[in-house]
This record gives sequence, C-alpha cells and structure tokens, in this order.
Amino acid sequence: MDFEIIGEITNVETIATDRAVTNHVDMKGKDKEELDFAVCINNTGYEASLEVGKLYRLIPDDEAASHGYLRVIDESGEDYGYSKSRFLRSSENEARVNSARAANSEK
Repeated sequence: MDFEIIGEITNVETIATDRAVTNHVDMKGKDKEELDFAVCINNTGYEASLEVGKLYRLIPDDEAASHGYLRVIDESGEDYGYSKSRFLRSSENEARVNSARAANSEK
C-alpha cells in the first residue's frame, strides 16, 4: 500500500496511554482536574481484577450508574462495571478525611 503525504499533520490528540485506553468521546474536552477516581474498599470475588486500597479511574457511564454500578478501569487495563458499594469515590473520601481532621482539631 502506498501513501502520499498531502500536508502537515496537525491537531494530534492522544487517546491511549499505557494499558488504559481512554474513551475518546467521553473524555474529549475534559481537563485532568475533572477526571473522577475511586478507592477500592472491597474486592471479594474480584481479587485478580481489583486491589483494596488502590485508586481507580472512573469512566462516565450514566447507564451503569442508574443500576448502581461504576465503570472502572481495573487491573486488566479494561473498563468494567462494578457495584458502587465496592468503592469510595474520591469526593466522598475527601469529605471523610476533612471530617476526621476537623474532629481531631477540636480535641
């Protein structure tokens, strides 16, 4: 197969890095600060796929959320739906840490 160069390559966007492939449609236009993460707090039955205490990247998925699931990029590097009870979302975790700090500062 022959290729012809017809011009300069511009507007290159990375859509995959390392083992985790980002969802180009969902992530387009999002800043890194807007990415959502969760800590695994229960990996029972999924020991090969999830590690307790590890931070996992969440993929936006309204359908999964409507059924009580989070779409997570797990140890396989692929995204799968897991029950949200297995995770503590980063915003929830920050709230608990701030609450604990406040309680300790009052003592």
